Formats: sequence, C-alpha cells, structure tokens
Amino acid sequence: MSDEEQVGSAPDDAPRRAADARAADARPPEAGDKDKARDKDRDAKPASDEGKADSDGESADSEADDKESERERAAGRFREHTRNPLAEESGEDGPTSLAAASRAHGDAKQRFVNVRDQNNFDRTHFDSAHIGDIYLRMDARQSGAGMRRGPVPDEELRRLRRAHVAPPGYEGLRNALRARRLLVLGAAPGTGRTSTALSLLDDVTRFAVEAPDAEPPTDSRVWRVDPDDGVRRLADSLGGEEARRGTGYLLELSLTRPGVLPPDEIGLDGLAAALAGCNAFAVIVVTAGSAANQLLTGRYGMLCPPAPTQELLTTRLRERLEEHVAAAPDDSPPLEELLTRAKELADLKEVRDAVGLEDLRPAEAELFASLLAGRLLESVSYEELLSGCRSLAADQAQEWFAGVDRALATLPADPEGSAGRTAALFHPVAFRIALAVLGGASHSTVASAAHLLTWELSVQSDPDNTPARPLFCDDPASDLALSRAELKNGRVEVAGTEVAARLIWYRGSALPGAVLTEIWDRHFPARAPVVRWLRLLADDPRPQVWMRAAVAAGELCVQDFDHGYAELIRPLAEASTPRRRFFAATTMDQAAGHASHRKAVHKLVDDWARYGTESLRWSAAMALGYGNAMATMGATLDALARIGVRDEGGQVAIASLNVVRLLALPDSAQVLRRMNDWTLHKYVEYQDLGLVTTVRLMLTSVDEVLFDESGSPLGDRGDWPLALALAATRPELVRPMADLMWTALNTARSREVAMDALESLLRSAVRGKDSERARPGLAALLPVLIAEEQDRRRLDWLLRRMMNDPENRLPDAQARALWHLAVPARGRTGEEERNG
Repeated sequence: MSDEEQVGSAPDDAPRRAADARAADARPPEAGDKDKARDKDRDAKPASDEGKADSDGESADSEADDKESERERAAGRFREHTRNPLAEESGEDGPTSLAAASRAHGDAKQRFVNVRDQNNFDRTHFDSAHIGDIYLRMDARQSGAGMRRGPVPDEELRRLRRAHVAPPGYEGLRNALRARRLLVLGAAPGTGRTSTALSLLDDVTRFAVEAPDAEPPTDSRVWRVDPDDGVRRLADSLGGEEARRGTGYLLELSLTRPGVLPPDEIGLDGLAAALAGCNAFAVIVVTAGSAANQLLTGRYGMLCPPAPTQELLTTRLRERLEEHVAAAPDDSPPLEELLTRAKELADLKEVRDAVGLEDLRPAEAELFASLLAGRLLESVSYEELLSGCRSLAADQAQEWFAGVDRALATLPADPEGSAGRTAALFHPVAFRIALAVLGGASHSTVASAAHLLTWELSVQSDPDNTPARPLFCDDPASDLALSRAELKNGRVEVAGTEVAARLIWYRGSALPGAVLTEIWDRHFPARAPVVRWLRLLADDPRPQVWMRAAVAAGELCVQDFDHGYAELIRPLAEASTPRRRFFAATTMDQAAGHASHRKAVHKLVDDWARYGTESLRWSAAMALGYGNAMATMGATLDALARIGVRDEGGQVAIASLNVVRLLALPDSAQVLRRMNDWTLHKYVEYQDLGLVTTVRLMLTSVDEVLFDESGSPLGDRGDWPLALALAATRPELVRPMADLMWTALNTARSREVAMDALESLLRSAVRGKDSERARPGLAALLPVLIAEEQDRRRLDWLLRRMMNDPENRLPDAQARALWHLAVPARGRTGEEERNG
C-alpha cells in the first residue's frame, strides 16, 4: 500500500501550504529529469563501492519505479474522478449537457415564481360580495348562451349598445354581414363572441329598419335560434309567409356533440338566399378548432378577435362607478378621479401578479372591475381583492376541463366510430396540460408532447380499445385561441448550438400553475396518465423538455406530496440513468421552494445522503447542488462531503460537481473555505474531494451552474469560466481560489489534470470573438497564482507546450500576452524584460 493510501496520514506528495514552502515543493516537469538525477548520484559514489552501489542503485531504482507506478495509478484514478458524472451509462443519447439543463431550469422556474403558493395548496376563492346594488358571485360563471330560443329583449340590446366594446376588425365583420347576409363567426369560448354577434345583428337590422323603403318589423329585431333546429330548419322557416322581415338571427352551434355535423357550403348558400329574400341576417357562432375549420375557411367564415383588455376594463369600471357617483353626496370624489384611482390600484404589482392574465375576457373584465370598484368603495378588503383576482385563472382552468367526460359519455357505442372522436376531444385538454408543463419551449415540442398525452388519456379512458391517432386534427391558430397562448420568435438549443424557433407561452403567468392545480386537485383519475407521460418526458434527451417537465412535476408534487413522491420522485431517484435521477433531484428542489414542504425535503435528502443506495445518494447530491435541499450552506457541504468520501470516494465525481454548482451562489466564500479544509484533511478521500472540486472549478463555465441570472453579477458572463467570472466580480475570492489551484498544481496525483485545466483557463482568454471579456478575471487571478519563481517556470513550460501543440497551436503574440497578464512588468527579472 502506498503512503498516500495509509489512513490517518497526509499523502507524501501533498504540498506544504506555507508561502515559503512553494519554492521547495514545486517545479515544472521536464523530460529526463529522473534519469539525470540517477546519473548524478551514480557519478558521485566512490569506485571501491561500485559493486555495492550497483546493488543499492538497482534496489533504489526498483523502489522508485514502484513508487512512480503507484503515483501514476493514483493520477489515473484522480483523472477518472474528474470525468463527467452526467454521462449516460447506457444508450445512444450521449451525456446530459449541464449548461443546457441550467438554462432550461432558469427559464422553467420563472413560470412559477410570481404565483408560487397562490394557485397551490390554498385554492382561496372569493365567494361573494355586495358592491352597491350588485351582488357578485364568484363560485360560478354565467352561461354564455343565455336562453336557447326566442327574441332578445330590447332592454338587453340597449345595454349592449352602451357597454359593448368592439374588437379589432369589427367594421370588417359588419360589412361582411351586410354584404353576404350570413356570417360564420369563430372564436374561443368566453372571448365575447356572443356579445359581438348580437351587436353585429343589432347594427345591421337597425340600419335595415331605418332605410327609406324598409317595412317596420312586426316583432323584436334580433332572435336566438335553438341550436337543435340547425341551419336547414332555419332556412326552411324563412321561406314561408310567416318569415319575419328585417330580423337578425343568432345560432350558436356546438360541433363537439355526437351526431352534430357542420353545415356544408350548399346549406349555407341556401340559408343566405333565404335571408336575402326576407331582408334578414344571421350569425352562426362556432368554437374555433379543427371541427370548425371547414366553416371558417369558407366564404362565410371569419375569426372574431377578443376585445382590447384596457378598453374593456375601463368601460366596465365606468359602468360600475357611474351608479355610485349618481347616488353619492355632492362632496364625493368625481367619476374621473375614481377611475384614476382604480387604474392605479389595478397597476399595483401585487394585484397584477394575483390576476396573472395578460388579456381579460369580458366576464373576467366585469369581475375584475367589480372587485376594483368594491375596493374603492370599501365594500371589499384588500385581501378579498387579491383572492378574487387569483380566482380568475383558477376559474378559467376549471372551465377548460369541465364537461370533457360528459362529452365522452355521449359518444356512440360503436368503438370504430368513437375512437377518433375520443382523441379529438382529448387533444385540446392535452395541449393545455403540455403547455403548462413545457411553456417556453418550441411550438413543435409542445404539440408533440400533447399528442403523447392525448394517447395516454385515451388509453386511460378506454383501455380495451386502441385509440385512434388523428393525423390532421391540429390547428395552430385554434390551439392558440383555445388555450390563451401566443407564439414568439426565439431560439432553442440543439446539440449545443442555438437555432431560431417559434416558442409558445400562455398569455398569463397564473395559467400554468392554475392548470396544474386543476388537473391534480380536481381530476384524480387523470393523475395516472399524466404520471406516465411525465416519465416519458424524463427520458427525452432535450433539456428544454425534461428539465421543464421536472420543474412542473415539482409543482404537481406539492399539491399532494405523498402521491408525487411515491409515483414520481422515488422511482426516478432510484433509476439507472443519470437523466432520470437528475429529473428527480430537480423535482425535489422545486418542492423545496415552497415553505410548506421545505422541511420534508430537507429530511428526505438528508436520509438519502446518509442511508440511501448509491442511486439515491447520487440523486441527493444533485438536489444539494441547487442549494435548497438543506437548511444551511454548512449542512449542504457536510452532506456532499458525506457522499463524496463514502466507499473510498466512489461518488467523489458527483459530489465535487455539486460543490462547484454551489459556487455560483452568494455563499461561495464559505464553499471555498470548506474546500480548503478538505485539502488539509488527514484522510485521503477528503483530500481528493477538495482537489477534484478545485479542478472542476477550473473547468466549469458559468452557464453550467447559474440557475437564476436575475440579480446575479455572473448573469452576463455565461460563457466565462466560473473561476475567472468569480475573480472579476468578487476580488475577495481571488486569494482562496489561487491557493486551492496552487495546491492542485503541486500535488502529484492531481498535477497533470490541474495543468490541463490551467491550460483551458488560459485558452479561454484568447479563444473566440468574445474572449477579451474574460481577460479581467484572468488578470486578477494569474498574478496571485503565479507569484514565485517556480510558478513562473511552470507557466513558461505550459505556454511553450501550448505554442508547440500541433493540433491547437497558440500564437506567439497570444502566449506573450498571457505571460504579461501573469507576470506584470514590476515582477519580471531583467532577462525576462529583455526576452518579453
């Protein structure tokens, strides 16, 4: 057993830490040194002792060779410790990119930061309130359809003329209705499409009545038509003598009901001709989607955009406050002042975050306006205002998932006839869940994941039949409208290279959390297919997929941690592949971000680190690397050291990686002190942990460890080596880092790997178009690291090796510039000045 393996003693090649010992312990390696030393010793011996000297020399040489071989084996083991611990043990996917995963993690966390603990756990709802003469109910939405059949009262039309906010393109819709007599209006539910249709019919029929040659209507001008009657029955009713001239008809079709087929173009032409015959008009309202594509792309089809949010909110506020001002005493604030105060209240960050929606639909604007008016009139407390605002996104999510099973129950009994319809019904639901999990990824990624989830939901719903996979049911415009989403031009990372892509997001920060809460809390049978789907995403090699899914899984587990731990976290934490274990660690970290679950996560990770299997300890190390899995940084470092030194340092690679990840956090000075303590430890496993971590520090870039760029001084230095970024932004860390690097460079088993790492640092200051940015960090670090003559000799040797590298030759001018960074003019000898 070599000296360095003897428990309780420091290795014989560990350098002394005192500054005056550097000259004695270090020199750059030179070829032939060992042979020269042997020749010198042999020449110095007397001739009479030549035979004995030969024998003793052979013994000494043999002992030196054995010791050198052992040191080479120790160096080989050390190099193995510095390998990438995220490399796949099996499969062809290749290693996991820590930099890409860190960037995806930062993006994914932002979707849940502003609404953390708002949509989770305490689904607080504002049940009811009195605002003047208005009794506001929060527990249900008003039916958008209203009555199914009959005339629209004139009072309702008058109120509509006063309060309706026209969407963009309203004039074009009205002109098309006048010209064609028939309009098929497509939009998502809740966007005010019915109000817009009624307003259009009110406008065109009023214009027709006011024409000089028009006959006055004998009844109400606008009628609702029972959707069960259909287009053909409406056309037939207009052909008789009882047809009402100058009338507008509103027909709301539900194309997802069984047995309901969209009217064909011939049927629409017949209805338009019948309407023209009696000087009447009709608007058919349909939900935008694949079922309505044929109607909306025809000659009568047009999309109805939503009304502008600010104008809608102002109109609703004015309507609410006008009633109060009219009945208020003379000394009450005027209407315009109340409107200004309401706008200021709505613009508060806390209120905006509670709403969490970029665009408000008419019903939501009415609710929000009522809450603001109630707060101004002091009939609603501030806490009730925030609670009511949070209910907007939750109510939207509830509406999205309500009734899907009821629609499935009404499908025909024939499996062949219902298979495709089942998948079509589940696709919008799956798309919303996929968007909540993968929001910010490319549109194609979300659409692909939605199809996987559609399959899982269909199998769960009808396990006896293989679900059909509709190939052309996707309609990107409809997906955006039905899911309140938007596309943005952006970039995604593909094999380490960024490429242009169309990214998709919810239009509202509260919607991802609201959707996940809704699906997990209110629809328990859906958990099984969602869990299976998340496990599939955990195997996806793209960080933009599996990392986003891991963060979303953490949010889901917070809703019911017992279920999430048993079904997701523990099985993946014990998996054989690093990516699945990394997924579980990220899920645990996301749960630790919630105060209600922080202690539980701390206890579980501590148990994994102390008593877990090798896979669980690996997963614990990755969770600890985020910095949230223990109560303090000291406890985090203790747990990582426990993992790194166990089983003769079998997991020192993963432990050291996560110590380096902690260096991007504000407590990096404490981490460096602990690394120094490890290198001075009497046990070799601790020494290796400190040395391996030091080498990793020299090789790691900022974007591999920085999870949250907001507020971090490292945020704009993602392409810098971490050591240089820390040296440039935190000067107090330069000396501790330099001491650690010097130790690694002067310890036999780590010297070769540390020299390669130092070369990587040097090349980072001359590599690429942005290399000059890293020079300040190198200029701060190198003079402290290269402080003595033997250090300069080592640097000289390394620069010459880089200059003679046939595959990646360092130009002389760049080598000279690096030398001048390390050895300022005042520290050079006369000979160095002449040569430099």
